[in-house]
Amino acid sequence: MTLHDLNKDNNHLLLKCISGSQAYGLALPHSDTDIKGVFVLPKEEFYGLQYTDQLNNETNDEMFYEVKKFFDLLLKNNPNLLELLNTPDDCVLYKHPLMLNIKSEMFLSRLCAQTFGQYAYAQIKKARGLNKKILNPLDKKRKTILDFCYVVKGYSSIPSTQWLQEKGFDQKDCGLVAIDHMRDMYAVFHAAQADQNVRFNGIYSGDSANDVSLTSIPKGIESIAVLSFNKDGYSKYCKDYKLYWEWVDQRNEERYENTVSHGKNYDSKNMMHVFRLLNMAEEIARFKKVNVRRPEREYLLKIRAGEFEYQDLVDQAEEKIQVIDELFKKSDLPNEPDLIETEALLISIRDQFYS
Repeated sequence: MTLHDLNKDNNHLLLKCISGSQAYGLALPHSDTDIKGVFVLPKEEFYGLQYTDQLNNETNDEMFYEVKKFFDLLLKNNPNLLELLNTPDDCVLYKHPLMLNIKSEMFLSRLCAQTFGQYAYAQIKKARGLNKKILNPLDKKRKTILDFCYVVKGYSSIPSTQWLQEKGFDQKDCGLVAIDHMRDMYAVFHAAQADQNVRFNGIYSGDSANDVSLTSIPKGIESIAVLSFNKDGYSKYCKDYKLYWEWVDQRNEERYENTVSHGKNYDSKNMMHVFRLLNMAEEIARFKKVNVRRPEREYLLKIRAGEFEYQDLVDQAEEKIQVIDELFKKSDLPNEPDLIETEALLISIRDQFYS
């Protein structure tokens, strides 16, 4: 079965809903329309060798879960699936009568404290990551190993690039020998000290090098300097550089421009979802109900508009997480959903659908 097959008719569809910002009541004029739903595999495919648990398009804004995976994720109190099960009526495009047998209260448990909290932390982490990238942009011109090397000069040190310039040396004509018992410290030699038969490998072999180069130096030649290579710093820089420019290439320019325009240097949409998720978790703990359509719409949209300081929002979120943890500890919700009851329901729905 393919997504095209599923969209062609409703023969194997259990549920089809508008999800995301439209369902939350947080849509803006430029917001996309996301579709989520539940389907049942054709009987011959379910009993056959290939089981398809999910169908989605390339952008994942249209996604359908096979009924078994739907139940699996509900058992784990996955926020996306609990939201799908509780989609507001005005966002339900199709609902098979069998869906009436699946009650939200069957699945709500203390696991929600973890799952909704984990989602919220993930959004905070995304916002923090963007905050760091905006405040610490990296030049497109990549640094080299030389930028992380320093040469001892008296009781201090100078950048290796400065030392090479002062000496009139090319790094390719230098040779390094590791100094025993001193991590990432090297004695420096120059080709002018040896005859032409000695090959000097330079301080590093090229921009793609991960470490300095070593040279076999004949005995009797005195080093002209001592060099230190900040290998850990270089490794971190290489990782940060790769992640930063991958982010630049893949980022949503519209969201990025919005982030820059409000001047708070964090992804305000991510932070909006932090509080949406936490508010939903609190309602589950207090009222045993999943409210997808958000009553605090105006406050959430203010967060999205960047009207609050980033650190203030993080502090509020962390305080709220502590409150939610206490509420779930006192709640009479089960520790986790009933596996036996859920399995019996899944079998019943599949039997009825196929018959």
